[in-house]
Amino acid sequence: MKRLRVNDYDMAYVEVGQGRPLVCVHGSLGDFRTWSSMLGPLSARCRVIALSLRHFFPERWDGVGGRYTIAQHVSDLIAFLGAMGAGPVDLMGHSRGAHLAFRVAQQRPELLRKLILAEPGGELDTSLAPRGPNEDGSARSRRVAIAAEKIAAGKIDEALREFIDSLDGEGSWAASPFKQHYRDNAQTLLGQINEQRGPFTRDDARSISVPTLLIGGEHTSGAFPVVLRALASNIPGCKTAIIAGATHHMIKQQPERSCDAVLDFLAH
Repeated sequence: MKRLRVNDYDMAYVEVGQGRPLVCVHGSLGDFRTWSSMLGPLSARCRVIALSLRHFFPERWDGVGGRYTIAQHVSDLIAFLGAMGAGPVDLMGHSRGAHLAFRVAQQRPELLRKLILAEPGGELDTSLAPRGPNEDGSARSRRVAIAAEKIAAGKIDEALREFIDSLDGEGSWAASPFKQHYRDNAQTLLGQINEQRGPFTRDDARSISVPTLLIGGEHTSGAFPVVLRALASNIPGCKTAIIAGATHHMIKQQPERSCDAVLDFLAH
C-alpha cells in the first residue's frame, strides 16, 4: 500500500502493473480492496491504481465531521490525478465512485483519456426523467438513512445486511465473502447522509467529452438501470456493456466478464 498526500489528506492506494494508468474509484462501503478480483487481468494490460477515498479503509473514521461530501471527494480525486503527474489517465468508478468519476470528467476532462462508469449512483433531474421524480434519489436516501441509524446504534451487521441485500437481492449479505470490507467502512454511511449529491441533468450528460463506457449488471433492479439508460442516451458517443449473471456489484460477482468489457473498451 502506498500513500499520496492531496488536499491535506494522505490518500491510500495500491498500484500494480505497467502501461497506461487506469485509476479505479470504489463506491459506498468500499475501498481499494473493492477491485481485488479484477487486479490480475487488468494489470496484465494497464498500470492499475486503486485508491481509497477520504475516510475509507485503512482510515478508521468515527463518522463525525471530517469533510465527507461529494464535492470534497471530487476535489480529492482531481488533486490525486494531478499529483500523479502521469498525463491523461483512464478513470473507472463503481456506483458512488462512478458518480464521482462523472463529475471529474465534467469538471476536468483534460485529465482523462477514457471514462468507465459502472452503474453510477445518483438522481435524475426532470430533464432526464421528465415524467417526475425517479426512484433513485428517495430510495437511496432512505436506504442510507436507515442503515446509518442502525450503525449509530451499534447494529453494524444488521444495517449492512439490509443495505447490501437492497442492492444485490435477498441473501447477498449472507453469501458475501467481503463482509469485513463492508464492516471496515460502515461508519462512512453516517457521512453519506449529508454528502450533498446533486442530480444528473441532461446538460451534465451532454457535457461529457471523454470517450465513455457505461457498465450495468444484467439483473440489477431498482433505479440503477434507469440512470444508466438515461446517461447512455445523452452522453455523446457513449458505449454500454451489460454484464451477464450480475447485479449491482458486477465487479465482484463477475470480475472476468467485467474485465473483458473494460479492456475491450480501453483497447479501441
